Amino acid sequence: MLFRQEKTGMSMLRHHKDSFQTMTQAIRKTVPAPLQPAPFNVPQPSVTTLDNGLKVVILSDRRLPLVSYRLAFLSGDSADPEGQIGITSAMASMLTEGTLNYSSRELAEKVERLGANLSASASEDFFVVAGSSLSIYGSEVLQLIAEITFRATFPESELDLYRRNTLEHLKFQRSQPGFLANEQVARILYGEHPYARISPTPADVEQFSREFLSDYYAKKLLPNDAILIAVGDIEGDDFLKEVSEHFGSWKSGDVAVPSVASPPKRKERSLTIVDRPGSAQSNIVLANLAFERNSPDYFPAIVMNQILGAGASSRVFMNLREEKGYTYGAYTRLDVRRLAGDFEATAEVRTAVTGDSLREFFYELERIRTDLVSEQEITDAKNFLTGVFPIRAETQEGLTNLIVNQQLYELPDDYLQTYRDNIEAVTLEDVQAVAKKYIHPDDLAIVVVGDAQDVLAQARSYAERIDIFDTEGRSMDIGSFEQQSDEETAVVKGTWELALDFQGQSVPVTLTLDQNDEKISGKIETVLGGGNIEDGSVKGKKVSATASTEIQGQSVDFVISGVVDGDSMSGTLSTAIIPESLAFEGKRVS
Repeated sequence: MLFRQEKTGMSMLRHHKDSFQTMTQAIRKTVPAPLQPAPFNVPQPSVTTLDNGLKVVILSDRRLPLVSYRLAFLSGDSADPEGQIGITSAMASMLTEGTLNYSSRELAEKVERLGANLSASASEDFFVVAGSSLSIYGSEVLQLIAEITFRATFPESELDLYRRNTLEHLKFQRSQPGFLANEQVARILYGEHPYARISPTPADVEQFSREFLSDYYAKKLLPNDAILIAVGDIEGDDFLKEVSEHFGSWKSGDVAVPSVASPPKRKERSLTIVDRPGSAQSNIVLANLAFERNSPDYFPAIVMNQILGAGASSRVFMNLREEKGYTYGAYTRLDVRRLAGDFEATAEVRTAVTGDSLREFFYELERIRTDLVSEQEITDAKNFLTGVFPIRAETQEGLTNLIVNQQLYELPDDYLQTYRDNIEAVTLEDVQAVAKKYIHPDDLAIVVVGDAQDVLAQARSYAERIDIFDTEGRSMDIGSFEQQSDEETAVVKGTWELALDFQGQSVPVTLTLDQNDEKISGKIETVLGGGNIEDGSVKGKKVSATASTEIQGQSVDFVISGVVDGDSMSGTLSTAIIPESLAFEGKRVS
């Protein structure tokens, strides 16, 4: 009897266990219901304009004893005068490097003692002086903002350091495929528009002088071209008294309004290749003009972009990465600014699949124009956009940045309060309409940074107009890349001493190669470690090889792609532990 009871008990336990497992499996297969939207209640800030034209925006946020300030000017790098390209960014870098009352070191030490932040920065559209601290030090930080705004001295020693660092940075930029792609996209899309410039030249930087910057500084920073935004543990009337004390005597002036050329209207698709000989990958950008930031199409466009390519569940990402395995990531974005904007689709792919990747990009760009997206896709996109928006305002700095953008881009007064309603109002038809309006596959600018000979063979069918440039932006003869495939195999056997360009620094690399016709083997030695090459190849003058090594217990591959010209070799080295491919060049020494 006892045995039967125990047996019955065990049977019941097994039954309950099986039921629990069945229920658990069912739960795992069921997508949980979305949470209710988190409340987002941001009060309207108060707005006051001083007699000198300075607009003061105050939002009291007493959640934490913190204050954040932004003194923002309504023009940035794009307003740099002709012949003075880069001067606004130079002024931003130099503003905290010394004033009438503080040396660069003294200013940095005072900011550190306060536990505060003080900086200046320039973008294409704006110039911003920023400060933040505990609210008990808010008055001192506001005084420091006034100090660098009115009394910067641009010391010659600091300016010389800025020039030298910037010149080195310009050299480094030229080794980065992302910069080379952006440079060509800006040039092609914007023509004579200021947005066509994304960087000064070495000649621009070398001409900057203390007198040059001081004169521009006096003309540029005017109260009637500025907005002072304060967010945090602030009492409005007391703060306005402090603002009047520090900024009330600031003299207004004539705000320069530069003449801005319209971007060119595109009438054909074009292919532009930036040649990086031996590159193991191609950086692809497809782009066309879109709209400015305060366009009424902004909300349906960002929903469309979320579906198409803004994240890891988007269409182009799932296609090119998850289904095809061409890349680690493929994306689209809307680069919308004050005066204009553009749509871009981007990916970094293996050189061998450049043409295949272009095919899939064009497939997705056409599909979102011709077919309505699904209800599930638009629901997921809306949930993400409305869900992430309140998170941006959870910190005081995040809330400050939202208000700054609202003010600088002249967005509606209720922009923050109605953001989620505007997202929810977007329909399937709205998504298709903005896709048709702002994605133009027949007029796209295709820019590919990679090995021009390999890229040209795969991509030339996508455009009748084809241009090829070197990494310095110089035009190259397309005929030199149309060589026959029976090119004689180069002799690469020997020891090569190479110089690797790593963030503007020359890093030595030794490559030792053995050769048997088109097959090569050998070893590589770098400061990160060495590795053996077992299955490399030479095709014509092109060298391709992978060296495997171990760094801190992890297996690491160095991917080498080069071009040989006699006893000279140039190309790129890439590895998973460094985000970008690194350019190299060198000589055979034995």
